[in-house]
Amino acid sequence: MNQEQVRELFEKVRLGEMSPDDATDRLKHLPFEDLDFAKVDHHRALRHGMPEVIFGQGKTPDQITAIAERLAARGQSVLATRVSPEGAAAVIAKMPEAIYHPLSRVLIVRREVTMLGKGKILVICAGTADLPVAEEARLVAETMGNEVIAVSDVGVAGIHRLLEQREKLWAARVIICCAGMEAALPSAVGGMVGCPVIGVPTSVGYGAHFNGLASLLSMLNSCASNVTTVNIDNGFGAAYVATLINRI
Repeated sequence: MNQEQVRELFEKVRLGEMSPDDATDRLKHLPFEDLDFAKVDHHRALRHGMPEVIFGQGKTPDQITAIAERLAARGQSVLATRVSPEGAAAVIAKMPEAIYHPLSRVLIVRREVTMLGKGKILVICAGTADLPVAEEARLVAETMGNEVIAVSDVGVAGIHRLLEQREKLWAARVIICCAGMEAALPSAVGGMVGCPVIGVPTSVGYGAHFNGLASLLSMLNSCASNVTTVNIDNGFGAAYVATLINRI
């Protein structure tokens, strides 16, 4: 669909020959912008309600910068995860308004955010070592228009710390729970609340933890029926799904 066809589409809506919903459905299939090394999907926001997110790992600083500039040129917020300091520096050199969070390696160029979430998302982590993943989840959820509450270091090794947060747990519409080691926290949280709990296993632990595999299997075997699980260290994926749930 070229620019002339887009104009024709809007003209049909203006004349009442096509409904806005039908026009939106057509626009969802507009072509991407081809940068040779990347095909930037500018219309993902129409399909998913959220713009395309840049996965920085494996991309060069120049590639990340080029994609970020094209997204920003369309008036979209830029959200990039797993960005190296070198990649962040390259983006900031071209886009000084960009903010880099080194702990989680998240880079954001924030446009005006419409609060679309119906309730609060609680991001909770078992220990301080889980904070990089928890911060990624928090920043992504906030950028996608949610009110987010963050609680850290409330693992089951000191269960009284978790119980002290029960008011926040009960007030949440969705909970993202990041934990390493044996990853018991999502099950404990799931037993206390009636909302969806998204477990994020982290690659934190000693040898037999197998870089997060033990936590992943523990969460997948949770006996709390309201607990579901994303991949190891995938705070982004948890925040994305939590956002979709919070918009229902």
